[in-house]
Amino acid sequence: MKELELLAPAKNLECGMAAIDHGADAVYIGPPLFGARAAAGNSVADIATLCQYAHQYDAKVYATVNTLLHDDELPQALELLGQLADAQVDAVLIQDMRLAPNRLQPLRLGFHASTQADARTAQKVEWLWQQGFSRAVLARELTIDEVAAIHAQVPQMELEVFVHGALCVSYSGLCYASEYCFNRSANRGECAQFCRMKFDLVDADGNELLHQQHLLSLKDLNLSHHLHRLIEAGATSFKIEGRLKDIAYVKNVTAAYSELLNQYIAHHPDRYVRASRGRCTYTFQPHLDRTFNRGYTTYFVDGRQPAQASFFTPKAIGQQVGQVKELRPQWLTVAGTAAFANGDGLCFFDDQQQLQGFRVNRVEGNRLFPQRMPEGLRRGMPLFRSNDQQMERTLAKPSAERKIPVVMSLRATPDGFALSMDGHTVQMAIEHQQAKSPQRQNIIDQLCRLGGTPYECTHVDLPDDFNYFIPSSQLAAMRRSLTTQQTHPHPLPKGRGVYSFAAPPANGKSIYAPPSQGGDGGGSAPSDLLMQCRYCLRHELGYCVKHGGRRPTWHEPLSLRLADGRTFTLQFDCSQCQMNVKAGCGLRPK
Repeated sequence: MKELELLAPAKNLECGMAAIDHGADAVYIGPPLFGARAAAGNSVADIATLCQYAHQYDAKVYATVNTLLHDDELPQALELLGQLADAQVDAVLIQDMRLAPNRLQPLRLGFHASTQADARTAQKVEWLWQQGFSRAVLARELTIDEVAAIHAQVPQMELEVFVHGALCVSYSGLCYASEYCFNRSANRGECAQFCRMKFDLVDADGNELLHQQHLLSLKDLNLSHHLHRLIEAGATSFKIEGRLKDIAYVKNVTAAYSELLNQYIAHHPDRYVRASRGRCTYTFQPHLDRTFNRGYTTYFVDGRQPAQASFFTPKAIGQQVGQVKELRPQWLTVAGTAAFANGDGLCFFDDQQQLQGFRVNRVEGNRLFPQRMPEGLRRGMPLFRSNDQQMERTLAKPSAERKIPVVMSLRATPDGFALSMDGHTVQMAIEHQQAKSPQRQNIIDQLCRLGGTPYECTHVDLPDDFNYFIPSSQLAAMRRSLTTQQTHPHPLPKGRGVYSFAAPPANGKSIYAPPSQGGDGGGSAPSDLLMQCRYCLRHELGYCVKHGGRRPTWHEPLSLRLADGRTFTLQFDCSQCQMNVKAGCGLRPK
């Protein structure tokens, strides 16, 4: 039986516990330092609390220690690994190969190669296995066929794939634009969102082809309809992006993907199981369109696809809820089937394709009274809901319960009674007293009182001839003793992931890669190469002759130009089907 893992993000302890409650088999969370999201650090104490909570369900906690390190930070990073091991973290995500498992002494931690390690070929994944990693987080840009090929060639390595959330336009770990332009390194957790900015597209003759559009801003990934194919390709962990997302996003998206995994397993119960235990019930119907999204793309899951980017806004637009049917000075009506609520946030693209938004003050059916009537709204324009008040209110409250179904078995022993559940047994020395009246229902009622624990009793197993009187207080004491016994996370793979720390030698490099994938694989940027992208602007605009597009009429090279005049040259490497963004003639900031 193969275990399938749904991996959810945790900005903080509250989000991590909510992810577990809503069906995650594992969560990933940033520690106080070196977590590749400077704004999402958490204390080791909070991470330890999350581990304790998750391990009740055999769910796992992974800590992100995936920034590139300066030499003088190595001792601190190694000390942090020890603290995370003491906190019972199941694994850490690593980018800097000076922390590769084979360079450390035994410590009970699993090691996963972060997506910033740029794992996109079988050769690279095999190399990571040789360095002691038990899992590789694959590049988001891979097709399902490429995932399958990697699994076929390196079957011993666990493969983790992103299935939902924001996309970086560059291969992760190979983006230096933020550092170049703003002295904020993406590989140090300080990305300045260069790819979400507005650019002009300019040709070699200085002609402006497009004016101030978000040409590198990708839509959000949504592979909810391709989970089964990723499973069949050999992936076993399915990752939701979003360590900066709020708790409503975590709840809704986790629940949606958890239900999809359960549906797939229900059709293949002899082949797959969930990687953790517990059955979730929800107070809401999960719906991926009803929380933060920039519109969706399947990216490269089936090869190069059109409409991967969102040129007109990098912001969330949410779910399309209808079209403007009628406009009046104080209100509008909407053609569609969506139900609205006071406080909803709606948005639309005006005649200049600029995103405009407004808040609904009052609702009367499909007649909406905005706080202020928006300018530029026209009949027939599509409307999107970027803030769903009904969903937000529902998710602001407790919205899920996760319980482990158990059978409790009570038996008489020579000197008392033994109560068993979930592989654990407690015994209590109690004098046997024959009951003067039937006790079966009272015993069942007492043993089923599992509120406040992760368990729900589905059956109490009593022998047919069980006719003893046991005081309710003693039944309760046995039940409490049994349910407080600690559960444990799944054991680490034999021979893998058991490492302890000792400082590896400092050698001046931060990360290594096999020769076929670019030498140092991301430790330092070439002097002018800022991004390496599988996404291609020429293809996005319909001018990729290789894939059936129109032949360009412009003269290359093309350049991207920021509003302040800085320019960046686009290099189209068609032999690799790759677009490179290079430093152009603009001035680098001091």
